[in-house]
Amino acid sequence: MSNIKVSKNGQKVSRPIPIPATLVLENNKIFNGIAIGARKTVVGEVCFNTSMTGYQEIISDPSYAGQIINFTFPHIGNVGTNLSDNETLKPYTKGVIINCDISNPSNFRSIQHLDEWLKTHEIPGICNVDTRDITNLIRDFGALKGSLSTLSKVKINDLKKINKDWSGLNGLDLAKEVTCAKPFKFNKNTKAKYKIVAIDYGIKLNILNSLAQLNAEITVVPASTAAEEIIKMKPDGVFLSNGPGDPKATGKYAIPIVKKLIEKNIPLFGICLGHQIIALALGAKTKKMFLGHRGANHPVKNLNNGLVEITSQNHGFEVTKKSIPSSVKVTHVSLFDGCIEGLKHKTKKIFSVQYHPESSPGPHDSHYLFNEFIEMIKGKK
Repeated sequence: MSNIKVSKNGQKVSRPIPIPATLVLENNKIFNGIAIGARKTVVGEVCFNTSMTGYQEIISDPSYAGQIINFTFPHIGNVGTNLSDNETLKPYTKGVIINCDISNPSNFRSIQHLDEWLKTHEIPGICNVDTRDITNLIRDFGALKGSLSTLSKVKINDLKKINKDWSGLNGLDLAKEVTCAKPFKFNKNTKAKYKIVAIDYGIKLNILNSLAQLNAEITVVPASTAAEEIIKMKPDGVFLSNGPGDPKATGKYAIPIVKKLIEKNIPLFGICLGHQIIALALGAKTKKMFLGHRGANHPVKNLNNGLVEITSQNHGFEVTKKSIPSSVKVTHVSLFDGCIEGLKHKTKKIFSVQYHPESSPGPHDSHYLFNEFIEMIKGKK
């Protein structure tokens, strides 16, 4: 590994002599590499992301809480980091796994080396490992628990025990860990035509930007905010955000809230975890996926018009087909595995998608969904 030199503003500070790092999977497969980022030991679900760009947005996506990201693209960190591409102020990703050593940043927007950025946010990582091998293991055996340590002295048996003792993501409500502490106005636009309340299960900044660009004033509220409080705000529509963890666990408090909003005939739009919460509130069920979908190249068929959208995705749970009630129709499906990617109520102003139309990173094929939400609100008004 090269002795990286980066300045204090992101370009030329010497990194100390390389420290070994270790990754142990729950099947006892061991990977030895070089430490990057923070010096600590973490445990999480190891998943792989196939995106070729946007690593800063991916790592800072709150939906990755409880997960260690294995990047399939080998060159991560080559454009550095900046202040504009964070999806949240405090990233919750447990750790990162990359193939090549982080190269010196080469981009006019870069203000900080990725290694320093990871340290700033207390995220450990490992490089110089075979990420293809890890990807193939996940493909064949499903999502695996993993312990990652960047400490100089660590015992393999200790990492194995950490894996064994961790529950995994099933049954975990992680939305409560990443949601905002209190309500806030995202944009104070007194001339905005529409008032939208966004329930924050781990919302991405670019989702808020996408909504705000449609002449809407956005109020963001914590995940457990009572339906009565939301109704008092007199929203024209309510948005249910993306987020991490098991939707059934979050649903213990989220489902009653959403059911009351449905009773009031308030237009609803959900993305990712928000999609799953809406489905549960309407009577459907969810389950843990074998692999999950994570990347910016997932083909989804729009059943309304037959078009195929290339989408950005990040989810490890899905809505089960057989559980969908007759009052709800499927609008989008994955062309990878047939997974349900979109739902719409047949008579009420409610729809949701499993993928990310704000696409940060990713293609913009599905950005029209934000306009559909506004059109639905117009129809209600």
